[in-house]
Amino acid sequence: MPAEASELTGPTVIVLPTSPPTCLASDLNGNIYASPLENMVEGDAKTAEPHSVQQVWVASRIAGMASNEITFKGSHGGYLSCDQYGILGAKREARGREENFTIDTTTDENGRSWFQLQTAATKNKSKADERRYVSAVTEQTSRKESDNLDDNTAKKVSISLRGDGEAASENTWIVLRMQTRFKPQTDEVKEAARSREKISRKELEAAAGRKLTDDEAKRLKRAKREGDYAEAILDIRAKGKHDKYA
Repeated sequence: MPAEASELTGPTVIVLPTSPPTCLASDLNGNIYASPLENMVEGDAKTAEPHSVQQVWVASRIAGMASNEITFKGSHGGYLSCDQYGILGAKREARGREENFTIDTTTDENGRSWFQLQTAATKNKSKADERRYVSAVTEQTSRKESDNLDDNTAKKVSISLRGDGEAASENTWIVLRMQTRFKPQTDEVKEAARSREKISRKELEAAAGRKLTDDEAKRLKRAKREGDYAEAILDIRAKGKHDKYA
């Protein structure tokens, strides 16, 4: 989960404030629906993982967008959109005003932070009470089981998705889940990674089992930085064996 809006990029799950937990999804025709979440730790929405490509959106920005502005592309190629009336869809393959969303943050009474996706249904961005957001409302209706002799009723859950939810509504509080590898690294993490990448020529020659040429040493150091060191060292060892028996 990104710490702030500017960190959001890449494959993302938009977890909705529903019970049971669901996330925003799109079918192959660009129709939006609430898809049930299956992969969570103890039912915590902030740990949710997708189990279908229809639950995944690729978050990205284009030149000129603010750090808290974002677009979401579905697995079928259409961008998430909201028109001025609050109707959500994902049918267009080009980005315009209706495909741009602004990520706001809010805090509940327990001090927990939530994201909100401000939509094109917003009437006036400068006034909080005129901003509009993606919202999900859970509705339960009683359905009588006609073939049940005890005349019991069953609960049917339906979820209404809109893009004109009001800022103060808890129905607009969402969780944004992104892949860890896309999350920006802190300076401390970057420095630790750089330290792990450093390796001396002596260590390289010990791993190769022989003396290395300057070109071979440079190649292995580059492979260490780029993540294919294991493959490179095997190639060097194989070359050494061929040279030995040539």
